Amino acid sequence: MKLWLYLIADFSYGEEKITESLRAGVDYIQLREKNISSAEYLRRAQYLREMVKRFGAKLIINDRLDIALLSGADGVHLGQEDVPVKEARKLFGAGKIIGATAKTAAQARQAKEDGADYLGSGAWFSTTTKQDAVPISEEVYREILKKAPIPNVAVGGITAENGSKPLKCGASGLAVSAGILNAARPAAEVQKIRELFIKFGKAE
Repeated sequence: MKLWLYLIADFSYGEEKITESLRAGVDYIQLREKNISSAEYLRRAQYLREMVKRFGAKLIINDRLDIALLSGADGVHLGQEDVPVKEARKLFGAGKIIGATAKTAAQARQAKEDGADYLGSGAWFSTTTKQDAVPISEEVYREILKKAPIPNVAVGGITAENGSKPLKCGASGLAVSAGILNAARPAAEVQKIRELFIKFGKAE
């Protein structure tokens, strides 16, 4: 499983910017919605599911295993306080993607043992998207990669300008939100990040 550009989105950014980003070449898109009803979350997930099919991307649902299952998403991303990876795998089966948040080497090792397909680790930089995010050091990140040798996506305030830092440490991919969706031209930011992947040998 190879991860490159992982877009974290919600519909507050607007459908037009999400569509532009997908068209420009996003590999994975995680739907992360807050403060909406379960019914609306499902509606948005189902709508996005149809959208990503047109662009060859994969849809991941943040936190909500039920929404991931009901919407037919490709996977789910689970935080430390969500349904445990091991239990999620029982419902999801082997054919679906399960990602897990890992901020420490111990969390990373456990997630790998429990069957996670990839990890998301950060926060690398300050971010307006998740203001309570705790910064991660390069030392801790390298230890996470060592203890859990599965794909790891760097997350937290990532942009085209600073994305080289986690890639130098060995990140498999970059999870970006406002760094793309807040831009006047999201497609241009997608292209810049893809150029980073080429520079660090992450592109096929």
